[in-house]
Amino acid sequence: MVRVKICGLKTLADVEKVNRYLPEYIGFVFANTKRFVTDEQALCMRQALDRRIQAVGVFVNEPMEHVIDLCDRGVIDVVQLHGEESEAYIREFKQKTDTIVIKAVKVQNAEQVSKQMSQEADYMLFDTYKKGEPGGTGERFPLEILEECLRELRVKGQTIKPCFLAGGLDCQNVTEVLGQVERNVFRECIAVDVSTGVETDGTKDEEKIRQFIEYVRNAGIRKGDL
Repeated sequence: MVRVKICGLKTLADVEKVNRYLPEYIGFVFANTKRFVTDEQALCMRQALDRRIQAVGVFVNEPMEHVIDLCDRGVIDVVQLHGEESEAYIREFKQKTDTIVIKAVKVQNAEQVSKQMSQEADYMLFDTYKKGEPGGTGERFPLEILEECLRELRVKGQTIKPCFLAGGLDCQNVTEVLGQVERNVFRECIAVDVSTGVETDGTKDEEKIRQFIEYVRNAGIRKGDL
């Protein structure tokens, strides 16, 4: 099945909510945004997190030593890079740790997405572009841009990494979006990522989390394991 990542957990109450519904991933944001958490907060939440859920650390141009430290301490299982981290940065990071890397691209147009596709990362994540925002805008982008890019890359014979789809997903649109993904044979999509879409007044909403996960798991699109 397409997997679910609930991003932007900030409190132990958030952890209790996701523990009841077991998304495959949750995200701790270490970037300077409204969802920022300290290392200590993340560690406390990780210790309370159900071990069946993988913790993803979200970073924007973070010094590598800090990212590696969080991995080594077991605070996070997966690294998600939302900044201008280069292929050399990812390559060096993977030489120093065996942690999975997700590289995020903020979708503007097909040419821009194509140029920013990483060959060093394990997975890609596609999010909505908004000037001055690293992600988590709660806004959608046209999937047609992504489909055009991936179609061109396939024609060129370029390897396309498995992808996480983010950007404005919520309980009202995720089934439709996954249907569009399936109809357009967007076979690289293995997971969906949501934050704002499962919040009410800036707080994680347990009922929205439950519904979102239920809708994704009922969508009927099956993928290989990560």
